[in-house]
Order: sequence, then structure tokens, then C-alpha cells
Amino acid sequence: MRKLNFNWLFSLLFLTLSLTLTGCDFVGDVLEFGFWTALILIAVVVAIGYFILRMFRK
Repeated sequence: MRKLNFNWLFSLLFLTLSLTLTGCDFVGDVLEFGFWTALILIAVVVAIGYFILRMFRK
């Protein structure tokens, strides 16, 4: 009986997993950057709105 050679299959599986995991890390970093950017922008808009309301109350 002939022994099957699965080295190419394991190499392909390793390559696919390594590329996929790197992509997930990249997407996670982008989402984290977007979260902090949105949080800072919301804080700036609230602060500007607060100062505008304060100017009109006087």
C-alpha cells in the first residue's frame, strides 16, 4: 500500500491559518482605533455644545 504524502496539505493549512489570524489582528486594531477616534470626537462635540449653550445663557 502506498503511503500518502500530506506535507503540502499541512503547509497550505498553516499558510491559510497564519494569514487569517494576521488579518484578524489587523481588523481588531482598526476597530480599536475607530472606537477611540469616535469616543474623542463625541467628547469634543459635547464640549463645544456645552460652551455654545453657556454663551447663550448669559
